[in-house]
Amino acid sequence: MIKWARLSGMLSSVMQPPRSRPGRRRRRPEPPRRHPAPPGPGRQQSGPEPSGPDPYGPDPYGSEPYGSDSYGSSTYGPDTYGPDVYGTDTYGGPPRRRDPYQGSSGMGQDLDRAFVGASRSRRLFRIMVVIVVGLILLAGIGAFGFLIFGSPGGSGGLAAPRTDPGPKNSPKGHVDSAPDAPPVITPRRPLYIPVRGTGRFLRPAVGTGRVHGRGKVLRYMVEVEGGIRQRPVVFAQSVDRILADPRGWTSGGKWGFQRVSSGQYDFVVRLASPGTVDKLCGAYGLETKGQVNCSGGKQVVVNLRRWLLLTTYYKGQPDHYHALVINHEVGHRLGYDHMTCAGKGRLAPVMQQQIFGLKGCRINGWPYDRRGRFVTGPAVP
Repeated sequence: MIKWARLSGMLSSVMQPPRSRPGRRRRRPEPPRRHPAPPGPGRQQSGPEPSGPDPYGPDPYGSEPYGSDSYGSSTYGPDTYGPDVYGTDTYGGPPRRRDPYQGSSGMGQDLDRAFVGASRSRRLFRIMVVIVVGLILLAGIGAFGFLIFGSPGGSGGLAAPRTDPGPKNSPKGHVDSAPDAPPVITPRRPLYIPVRGTGRFLRPAVGTGRVHGRGKVLRYMVEVEGGIRQRPVVFAQSVDRILADPRGWTSGGKWGFQRVSSGQYDFVVRLASPGTVDKLCGAYGLETKGQVNCSGGKQVVVNLRRWLLLTTYYKGQPDHYHALVINHEVGHRLGYDHMTCAGKGRLAPVMQQQIFGLKGCRINGWPYDRRGRFVTGPAVP
């Protein structure tokens, strides 16, 4: 009886379904179960359990069916289902998480793609920088060539000499010998141009003291005849502005100018009435006939008639014509002779007698053009 009870307990232990592990995706196949044979006809069904070894052999599931894990490594080998990614594994310890830098969709590959994209962007940026720098260099070369070879708008499309050849003669008396009555602009209202002034000259109380240009510095004074209704300060400012202009005689680097009001000086610029001009220029053997300017000795004499009536070629451009007057007469003082037009459409040399005709050239009141080139032409015999 005791033997049968024990066999029944063993049978019920074998027949009990195995415990499932929580959190598993798959259930492992159950191992084959061995059922003990029923007791034979010759066995006793009651009585005390015989001592000695169990005639049915050892229990293949252990003496404690509920104490140990029937799925141990000795029977089924290592766990073939990989790490548990669905929560806490009550049989394997703390939860395991998938490595985020592994797998086809992990962060590692995202970083690799980002690095590849950044490298590609850097290469494209370098290529764009090279292209832009190349275009800038080409544009600079083109601009430099344009400045070197000139343009039709600068001086008629023909390159003018770049340097001032210098005066061929020492300063001496010059006068614009030409027709008696050069063309002038008829003013809308009568201008005050007396035949003669007082004969006395007034100069500003102080000079500028500033040197314009480099090279040999020439000191000059500015004076205005009394009685002609012209202010010495205004005339002096016009002369200063013309001689200091970058297109003036300072551009060649041979001369500088400084206006003074007293002491030693190299020349004096005088604005005088037509009758006084004839007297001053006649002292050097020059005939002006009350119409033109002259330069003799240390004197640069500007005729009031020329200064106010301009010429028809400079209509509406009084400042430009005033530059022509001062630069032309100061050029004589520096030793330059008369020149003529070098070609149709080109700038007229400042030493050309432009009030009597341009001969195909364009008006110009400056010794140098805006590119610093000396504007010259054939000498007048």
